[in-house]
Amino acid sequence: MSTIILGIESSCDDTSAAVIRDGVIMSNVIASQAVHEAFGGVVPELASRAHQQNIIPVVSEAIKRAGIAKEELNAIAFTRGPGLLGSLLVGTSFAKGLATSLNIPMVDVNHLQAHVLAHFIKESEDDNDQPSFPFLCLLVSGGNSQIILVKAYNDMEVIGQTIDDAAGEAFDKCAKVMGMPYPGGPIVDRLAKEGNPKAFVLSKPHIAGYNYSFSGLKTSFLYLLRDNLKENPDFIEKNKADLCASLQATVVSILMDKLYRAARDLGIKEVAVAGGVSANSGVRGAFEDYSKRYGWKIHLPKFAFTTDNAAMVAITGYYKFLDKQFCPVSEVPFARVEL
Repeated sequence: MSTIILGIESSCDDTSAAVIRDGVIMSNVIASQAVHEAFGGVVPELASRAHQQNIIPVVSEAIKRAGIAKEELNAIAFTRGPGLLGSLLVGTSFAKGLATSLNIPMVDVNHLQAHVLAHFIKESEDDNDQPSFPFLCLLVSGGNSQIILVKAYNDMEVIGQTIDDAAGEAFDKCAKVMGMPYPGGPIVDRLAKEGNPKAFVLSKPHIAGYNYSFSGLKTSFLYLLRDNLKENPDFIEKNKADLCASLQATVVSILMDKLYRAARDLGIKEVAVAGGVSANSGVRGAFEDYSKRYGWKIHLPKFAFTTDNAAMVAITGYYKFLDKQFCPVSEVPFARVEL
């Protein structure tokens, strides 16, 4: 008998619903919120209101595209945290109501764990290109930069993480001081392809172990702009591609240096990347380069699974459902949590 899971994701500014049958994706619907662009970042109150408007049509469309009736669902998986509390409350409340009405169990999902398990989403029944345990996963997004030792779907250890800012935030903040709209990361990536990555030298942190730091890089970038703008008010416009290329190359170098060290020390050759920054062409190119140089077997997520999406929530819920790890209806979401 098939196991069909509905996944609901509402941790930040994307409302998403997906249906998975026996680990195979049947639908994945995402409604993004353009309202935040005018503010240069996500506004929590506006995000939660948009989730309220989007969640019913998004869930309905996901079930419709999957070609099933809601009565065929075996469980509802939902993102419980971490994330914006107001946004999480919308998804959690809807999951509780739907699960209660259908008399089926709920499965709570850790958003960070879901990003890692996105690599286990199958496109078809004969899709067997999933990582083998144990493997390392570099989780990089606007809010997280972590190196995770993945021993099993329910056994993950964070062995390195940022002590201040995340890589994605560094991209967005540096883009903002150059006058670029939010989100700036994809724009930096696009312009970086046209620039010289060695045009400018930026600060790299010296942090012990496998931990990261990006606050110093942001400060270094800001000072670079400040000093050159004094002499040339058009400095940014004339050097935008080179600035983006240098910034991206520095961020990627910082990320990969620690990841390589962890893989070498642990003797692990299977390495994956996840999170929004895993869509960055510089990161993907570095993974392919390290694969050739060091014999890594790499796993790059499909672009649809790099940003926040419900398919990763549904696959995580699927594995937890098989182990009967259900969530009481009394549970509440949380804004912060360790993996």
